[in-house]
Amino acid sequence: MQENLIQWLENPTVRGTLISIIGAIVIAIIVRILQRSFDRRIQESDIRYRVRKLIGLLGYLTAFLYITLVFKDQLGHLTVAFGVAGAGIAFALQEVIASIAGWVAISLGHFYQVGDRVLLGGVKGDIVDIGVLRTTLMEIGDWVGSDLYNGRIVRVVNSIVFKEPVFNYSGDFPFLWDELTIPVKYGGDRKQAKEIILQVAKEIVGDYSLQAHQSWQHMITKYMLERETVEPIVTLIANDNWMEYTLRYVVDYKRRRLVKDQLFTRILDEIDKTDGRVAIASTTIHLVETPAFDVRISEEMQSTS
Repeated sequence: MQENLIQWLENPTVRGTLISIIGAIVIAIIVRILQRSFDRRIQESDIRYRVRKLIGLLGYLTAFLYITLVFKDQLGHLTVAFGVAGAGIAFALQEVIASIAGWVAISLGHFYQVGDRVLLGGVKGDIVDIGVLRTTLMEIGDWVGSDLYNGRIVRVVNSIVFKEPVFNYSGDFPFLWDELTIPVKYGGDRKQAKEIILQVAKEIVGDYSLQAHQSWQHMITKYMLERETVEPIVTLIANDNWMEYTLRYVVDYKRRRLVKDQLFTRILDEIDKTDGRVAIASTTIHLVETPAFDVRISEEMQSTS
């Protein structure tokens, strides 16, 4: 029994496999120690995440080089076997290979990065991790209104970037255009209504306009784009019921709901101060006249009763 064990251990392939396993375990322990050490020292979450990913990548690379060195004398004999096995593995794991290719495309093509808000494979959320096979998102929306987290963690395969569009809400231009409509009664001061909406917008989103202007200049130099107005704009249309003012403005992609609440609150407060010169419209039904009811009772019905 002992002789068989010794002979088994003297086999180059077995010995190399054991050495590779031990070396991989040691490398994994070193990587974990380094990651925990840097986690305690780095306060910024963004830098800490990138350092962890870099250490992990270097660990994989080191393990691969170590195993290659262990089996360097046997690689020539294993080339044919690896070729046959590789063809079968490539067919069986084509989705995995496509996901790895997607990871390379994401890393080199800058489709998105950690912290971006995207719509990916029908899932909308913030990127919290980009792995070799999957991208992890903190989902927003669904049963929760607007752009708020709903608590679900969603993992999407990286190969999705080859199959469906990738909508990036932050990317090169971390702002969104948004609109809100305000119905105003006919007969009010149209000019004052427009001034109120525009003034409130400049106070609340004016800083975003300045920042968006700088970002848009960068977009013009990078892409084939024309100049676009990023300052708040108020337009008016009249329909059968009221005058409808539409405010168009730019806002930080993560503060869309909060800013809309601030705008509505301030605009309504300012309208209340006009003492009726400007008033919010609503759908109302006026009953102008009640039709007359002509009730007649026949003589036969009277005699019967």
